[in-house]
Amino acid sequence: MKKHPLEQWGSMVASKKGRLLALVFWVLLVVVLSFAWPQINSIKSESGKNLPENEMSQQAATIIAEQFPNEAGTPLLLVWYRESGLTTDDFVAIQKVYGELQVKPLENQTLIPPYDKMPPQAFLASASDNGTTIVTPIFFEKGVATDSLRASLKALTKTMDKYNIQLDKDLVSDNLHVRYSGPVGIATDAVSLFSQADVKLLIATVLLVLVLLIIIYRSPLLAIIPLIVVVLAYGVISPTLGFLADNGLIDKDSQAVSIMTVLLFGAGTDYCLFLISKYREILFTIEDKTTAMKLAIKESGGAILMSTLTVVIGLATLSLAHYGAFQRFAVPFSFGVLVMGIAALVVLPAILVMIGRVAFFPFIPRTEEMAHKKDKKQHKPTHKISHKIGRFVTHKPWIVIVVTLLLLGGLAAFVPRIQYTFDLLSSFPEDMPSREGFTLIEENFSPGELAPVQLIIDTEGMDINLQQQLTDISYIDSVADSQIGKKNNTIQLYEVSLNANPYAKESLAHIPELRAEVIKMLEAEGIKDADKHIWIGGETASQYDTQLLTVRDETVIMPTMIALIALLLFIYLRSITATVYLLATVIISYFGALGAGWLILHHIMGADAISGAIPLYAFVFLVALGEDYNIFMISEIWKKRRTVDHLTAIEEGVVRTGSVITSAGLILAGTFAVLATLPIQVLVQFGVVTAIGVLLDTFIVRPLLVPAITTVLGKYAFWPGALYKKDA
Repeated sequence: MKKHPLEQWGSMVASKKGRLLALVFWVLLVVVLSFAWPQINSIKSESGKNLPENEMSQQAATIIAEQFPNEAGTPLLLVWYRESGLTTDDFVAIQKVYGELQVKPLENQTLIPPYDKMPPQAFLASASDNGTTIVTPIFFEKGVATDSLRASLKALTKTMDKYNIQLDKDLVSDNLHVRYSGPVGIATDAVSLFSQADVKLLIATVLLVLVLLIIIYRSPLLAIIPLIVVVLAYGVISPTLGFLADNGLIDKDSQAVSIMTVLLFGAGTDYCLFLISKYREILFTIEDKTTAMKLAIKESGGAILMSTLTVVIGLATLSLAHYGAFQRFAVPFSFGVLVMGIAALVVLPAILVMIGRVAFFPFIPRTEEMAHKKDKKQHKPTHKISHKIGRFVTHKPWIVIVVTLLLLGGLAAFVPRIQYTFDLLSSFPEDMPSREGFTLIEENFSPGELAPVQLIIDTEGMDINLQQQLTDISYIDSVADSQIGKKNNTIQLYEVSLNANPYAKESLAHIPELRAEVIKMLEAEGIKDADKHIWIGGETASQYDTQLLTVRDETVIMPTMIALIALLLFIYLRSITATVYLLATVIISYFGALGAGWLILHHIMGADAISGAIPLYAFVFLVALGEDYNIFMISEIWKKRRTVDHLTAIEEGVVRTGSVITSAGLILAGTFAVLATLPIQVLVQFGVVTAIGVLLDTFIVRPLLVPAITTVLGKYAFWPGALYKKDA
């Protein structure tokens, strides 16, 4: 009789030669790749583009670069502040800093205004009305890597220290303070936050997983083994991603790498637990550890492979996004999970068989005969709680369905109330230098001055000046004199300062309003097809385009992901019915998590709005990872149904997978919850929503809702597969 492919694979990796070969091969692969290719974290973070060239804000940027070339470069805004009012000595200190920058420029510095040659009194004209604040720029080369800019700011900080200018003290102290803000300050702060997050995440995640594994399995060795497997998997993932990034095949994204670390330890440990639990279960009946592993891989390997493929394909759908940040997540996530799934079926079996039953010390699983011979306990789990849950679900399915749907539906009802923001600065801690600098500008100047809206029109040679009409618009604070294009004198540029935070949701809503207003103005001047003669650029317009792209990506990625996972489920289960309700349960769980996340973030943690990227990120993770648990449990029901009746199969499925999925869910939720300890709001929000979603899947959907629906459907749960034709 021909062996099952997974049984053949189990025979290979569990045999004496096979397990040694598998482990040696993987360790050598890690060593070779680590020496041959750079680690992903050693690659400098480039400022990857998020918006396609055909978006209006990017078209505007192209026209500005061509018609209004700015040789100055990208500005760093130095926001100088003294609470009691700037003094003459303060202005002298600022001049000394600029004098030093003239003599000894910073790396990548292109231009600085000649403040060092101006009389101190001349500064007063550009200070705020209350005399507490002044803003001065330093320009850097365009397109320079953020890591290089951070090095330049470190050198600048040394100069500030020389003149006793405060960068880290509270702004209320009576000193001259400076804060780095503007495009360069914001970009370097963002990268700095994520680089700090990497180390904190790694340490916190490893410790959390280790503690949870020890608590759950009460075995020190068994707690360490999954971590070793994850580390060995990461040893392949990191240099491979480093090679791809170093050769320009992917863009490194610090945020993606941070979250990938969490995903690997969470999902990777889950895959290890799926195999470990099956291996331990078989060790109670099979004495030979090699045979036990062969059967464990045969029994759980299919579910692990399907779970891996589901997550890989689900996360890979992010590559369909037009928004750059979403695209940059696709390869690290999907590749990382793929390698982790392979490691769980190559490295883990080899390690477990080499160590043998000792891996489970002090609760070593033994067959009855072994226990009798050695006069020892079997340490066989009783699954008392899982038995009760399984019996309740199969005997009171409608109660379970109604109660769980009311709970999930009630939480989902809060989703329409969620407020979203595309304000990058709101993701920063309030004491972050660039945010403090912006707050000073907002309080003491027009907030729109931080990032003016750039309005470009093509006059077709007509004598048009819109400055006064633009100034009369209620949400506009000021409009600079129009500039004429250098190569085409029919092109005009107006720098428009809004009277509100240029990153706020309200300001984003003004972009289409401004466009409509200007189209009317141009039509009144006799311009035909006026909508083709206007472009709006700047940070506010870019954020508005980001908002539109996010909605577009959600409408493409979400249904595509559902369709692909549905196809995988149908191929694996051969049941249209099961495919539909398994997907439906994780989707309602996702909406429940989003609603519950908003309740916690808004009403408990005080967030006024959450990042506009959260719904898509949470959907991709929760649907893919939630389906993982469904697959693992439902596959157990499908196997049992071949030999026992319908209700017994469901009860056994709940019992056999209850403890392992609960353990895996707690670990995965815990690793995502680690994100909530970071100072980056977008990661806090993502961590909270995803952790809640995993817990809902672990404790509501998988043990209650899915088996209850399977119970009610009876044989129709298997339609039109072979089990459908089996007697109920």
